[in-house]
Amino acid sequence: MSSASSKPNSPEAAPVAFDSKGFLATLTEAPGVYRMLDAQQQVLYVGKAKNLKRRVSSYFQKTGHSPRIALMLQQVAAMEVTATRSEAEALILENTLIKKLSPKYNILFRDDKSYPYIGLSGGEFPRLFHHRGAFEKKSRYFGPFPSGLAVRESIQLIQKTFLLRTCEEAVFAHRSRPCLMHQIKRCKAPCVGLVSAEDYGADVRMVDLFLRGKHADVIDDLTRRMEAAAAELRFEEAAQLRDQIKSLQAVLHRQYVSSTRDSDVDILAAVVERGELCVNLAMVRGGLHLGDRAHFPKLGVDAEAAEVLAAFIDQHYAEQPPPTRVILHPWPLDELPENMNAGPARNEMERAWLEMALNNARLAVTARRQVKTRASSRITSLQEALEWSEPPRRIECFDISHTMGEGTVASCVVCVDGAMKKSDYRRFNIEGIQPGDDYAAMRQALTRRYEKVSSGETAAPDLVLIDGGKGQHGVAREVFAELGLDHLASIGVAKGEERRPGHETLFVHGKAEPLQLAMDHPGFHLIQEIRDEAHRFAIVGHRARRAKARGRSTLEDVAGIGAARRRKLLAQFGGLDGVRAATVDDLCRVEGISRKLAEDIHKQFH
Repeated sequence: MSSASSKPNSPEAAPVAFDSKGFLATLTEAPGVYRMLDAQQQVLYVGKAKNLKRRVSSYFQKTGHSPRIALMLQQVAAMEVTATRSEAEALILENTLIKKLSPKYNILFRDDKSYPYIGLSGGEFPRLFHHRGAFEKKSRYFGPFPSGLAVRESIQLIQKTFLLRTCEEAVFAHRSRPCLMHQIKRCKAPCVGLVSAEDYGADVRMVDLFLRGKHADVIDDLTRRMEAAAAELRFEEAAQLRDQIKSLQAVLHRQYVSSTRDSDVDILAAVVERGELCVNLAMVRGGLHLGDRAHFPKLGVDAEAAEVLAAFIDQHYAEQPPPTRVILHPWPLDELPENMNAGPARNEMERAWLEMALNNARLAVTARRQVKTRASSRITSLQEALEWSEPPRRIECFDISHTMGEGTVASCVVCVDGAMKKSDYRRFNIEGIQPGDDYAAMRQALTRRYEKVSSGETAAPDLVLIDGGKGQHGVAREVFAELGLDHLASIGVAKGEERRPGHETLFVHGKAEPLQLAMDHPGFHLIQEIRDEAHRFAIVGHRARRAKARGRSTLEDVAGIGAARRRKLLAQFGGLDGVRAATVDDLCRVEGISRKLAEDIHKQFH
């Protein structure tokens, strides 16, 4: 059992440790670039390697790191790699990524389901923003990008170069002085009139050209403006334009991973590796290689690579228009969209892009197979430890989260065949119990979940994990007995001494003695991973519920009080405390508040 906070000032929950052993097993020995990410998916470090497996392994298999590296490794929650054809290409790609991402731990430089876009809003002073989902007519959109990371790095570059605002409209409309973004030279503060609409519009036009890949046009225009400013002795303005040009040129390199050709290209490579099919999509926008994404189709029957690639094209480009050029492998394909300029690689640069896409597709297949093999091994190990005749294919885990009894939420996460199935996750807002009663909260969550199993609406899991010791596990067994589900297998996962990970005790239903598995036991790792995911999912739900409750006005519960009347009441009495202290007669004097409504308001507070 867990809580978001057992004390008012307790620290945030620790992130799940990075599984370095499992990741290293999937790595290639090819040259390439690796990126270390924290729990918020922010890039901590970018590095290159002649041999990715050997280089990345050195971080996790050696000791005696410098304090900087040791601190960085404590924050690593995930890693990404991009294999290249040579060490030289890895060097160029590393240099490009460091300039664009400004990773925290690179010393030399301080610089889903839907695809993300960069948007420019309408209005006199357009806003630059990250966007997913449906488009609005009043805004312009540029993309798609392969990941949110590619969008963020582009926005950061644009902010640094052109100083466009990124704040929400509500914030922009009510500023009385420049914000921090202006102070760190990331915005020209149009909110308080520090830049004219004409000058701001000129920067917006430059950003529009830049996002459409017209880098040469942007740099030529900036160069002309810089020279004109210098000729007219406006040296400060000329220096600013010079810095803009340098920032843009820093991301334009004549290499396969980053080209100065103003190209918008998609590279689609379908490969079959060891009986598994992968379609890899790599994106080049404005000559910059933004990364790639591997797609694994769900196939009912065997299919050829060309057939699957054609199906992917139909589905992918139904949502967004194709770029000016699409490189395809295999080729030829039948019945391509009429507006698509597609074909095989036709020059050295395109062949290099395609070779990278093919190589990364094969690596994605290999990594996926190794992950599946590892998952199967962990399930088998757990089966053997429990001495079961069948493996537990579907595992459900429950956890409770609250802060001193406030905003209690129960989570149910699901693991199928060793992989978390997020579409089956559920949260339960717990009501009607004594605050802080974890046993009652667990009883309510289990009852609500397994009533449907008892009635036959949903299938029963093979194993139920309860995050807690004997007491919580005992409550679970009582609920199962009451619902006629006493046959369900369950385990109580009790935290070890001083709540240290790796020292958990397992209370297995049907076994007289608790089970203690070794810290390196694969089945134990599976239980830990599922339990930690249930803990995370419960805390996220609890924090959202708590924030909603604290951000909700008591006046919202009064029938007949809408947003307009709430604003009038709060303005009249100087806030919620003033409304609470007001008499019925005081409330009646507010425009739009009848005596009955005033009585209802007074009754709400008293």
